Amino acid sequence: MRSYSAGIYGDAMADVYDELVEPMSAQTRATVDFLAGLARGGRALELGVGTGRVALPLAARGIAVHGIDASVKMVDRLRRKAGATPVTTSVGDFGDVAVSGMFDLVYVVFNTFYGLSTQDAQVECFRRVAARLRPGGAFVVEAFVPNHARFDGKGPVTANGADSGRLEVARHDPVRQQVFARQVLHTGDGMRMLPVHMRYVWPAELDLMARVAGLRPTGRYGGWCGEPFMAASSDHVSVYSKPFAGDE
Repeated sequence: MRSYSAGIYGDAMADVYDELVEPMSAQTRATVDFLAGLARGGRALELGVGTGRVALPLAARGIAVHGIDASVKMVDRLRRKAGATPVTTSVGDFGDVAVSGMFDLVYVVFNTFYGLSTQDAQVECFRRVAARLRPGGAFVVEAFVPNHARFDGKGPVTANGADSGRLEVARHDPVRQQVFARQVLHTGDGMRMLPVHMRYVWPAELDLMARVAGLRPTGRYGGWCGEPFMAASSDHVSVYSKPFAGDE
């Protein structure tokens, strides 16, 4: 993994990403409904925007969306898909939150926050997000709940159909909460190797990062439809709000 850098994963799968996430269409609709309610017709910023799975339908709701992604190929694909849909984009490390202006909503979905591979980078991302949120604005993080069994031992094998599937082989460092993995993707066009380097975060640690940045935990759900978050939940949608002046 020494050659890994931001953007490599996205560049490696940009041309097949939409096909891979197409089965998530129902979840995407729920995601957009949830986020549109928080944006309240204002400005939204997506960290790790990819090819626009969430950003494009959110913009179609009348939300002014800006997206950041480290993958040039992902952003190029988004721009080609956008057509007349007004989504602005930046290429760069989303953890830097290198954009101007203030936002009513900042969000990062589909475990993308874990792509910041150190605790320092994750804490700094929270701090920079807080600086870009208007008072009353929200930061939303969707991620899996850490489960060591997911990475220890044999990697998962998933099949998307007769002609496609995915094998993941991972090296897990539980002390640093880091995972170094290789995803072997098989499609009708052949095989490709996708590098992954992530640092997972426990929900309680995520809450602490928010508090350090001056944000308040205001909701945690088991999914985008507002399902209760429980001990058995495998994923979470966490909401953090920026207080108004005088409410800190």
